Amino acid sequence: MIAEKSNQIMRLEERFYRVTSQSGNGMYDVTKKRTGGWLCTCPDFVYRNVRCKHVWAVQLSLAVRKEVEARVIEPITDIHACLFCKSESIIKWGVRHNKYGDIQKFSCKSCGKFFTVNIGFEKMKHSPQGITAAMQLYFSGESLRNTARSLRMIGVEVSPRTILRWINKYTTLMEKYLSKIQPQLSDTWRADEMFLKMKGNLKYLYALMDDQTRFWIAQEVASTKYTADVRPLLALGKAVAGKKPKTFITDGAANFHEAYSYEFWTGKVADRTEHIRHIRLAGDRNNNRMERFNGELRQREKVMRTLKRTDSPILSGMQIYHNYIRPHEALNGKTPSELAGIQVKGKDKWLTIIQNASRKN
Repeated sequence: MIAEKSNQIMRLEERFYRVTSQSGNGMYDVTKKRTGGWLCTCPDFVYRNVRCKHVWAVQLSLAVRKEVEARVIEPITDIHACLFCKSESIIKWGVRHNKYGDIQKFSCKSCGKFFTVNIGFEKMKHSPQGITAAMQLYFSGESLRNTARSLRMIGVEVSPRTILRWINKYTTLMEKYLSKIQPQLSDTWRADEMFLKMKGNLKYLYALMDDQTRFWIAQEVASTKYTADVRPLLALGKAVAGKKPKTFITDGAANFHEAYSYEFWTGKVADRTEHIRHIRLAGDRNNNRMERFNGELRQREKVMRTLKRTDSPILSGMQIYHNYIRPHEALNGKTPSELAGIQVKGKDKWLTIIQNASRKN
């Protein structure tokens, strides 16, 4: 196929492409119309008015490029083009005065939208660096009060309550954006539960993790340990990964096996998921990786003391920190998202994710 070969498709402009003929004896111009649809100069399109192989090749190439771009999250620093439509028809449109300095505003002539390079933090009183530093301090183990004290040392005067509002706002924003990017996971998943206190009541956090990348796939909070319905946890895992695992490792709890029977089991032997539920302390059937993960969450819970509600954005923030921000020693200093094919670039990964989430949500 044309799109599978190298140097077959040349992008001349945003809407104009040149595609090599299948025989290799010439090239055809493929154009994307402003009103939608495509045009091609090949005989099939001109005389038969059918969508030719050259149009299909360009569309496939664009789809592949879009998928690759979605897995590489880069800081937004380029102000030569519109952040929304990529048009270079932009002009300066006044200055926004901020406590930490003036920020240039831009207007796009093509789409009519306004934007600044401070994207994601447009109406915030404090600097983006102060906000992301607060999130890094909090999710790496500090309490809200200690985080506020640390920020005060670098000139950022903020209350613990304000930091919590930042966490709630940006965690929700990032979670919505990252849920649209599908990680590339292995065929072995693990699940386990740990108890948490929420307003003094005992709750259980069920977590689903990929064995090879340590990617935290999904979570669910329940009121009971052995009788909770964890089918939504496994269903969410399939939706996140776009597949089900070939091997599923848990302890001997009956609710895990019941959920497995509904979500993973099938009558077709070739497509069947194996459920390993009799865990040994040694050997390849232990659940030590999941226990280490639980220890990581337990250390964080001791600082928080308690959560206020089951759908707390703090749990989602912990999941984002674990997957995309924190380098893991067991992964040779990489993050689970890197091993899952999702790269977050830039020195401040919080900033990179928030910028992209603000632009695309």
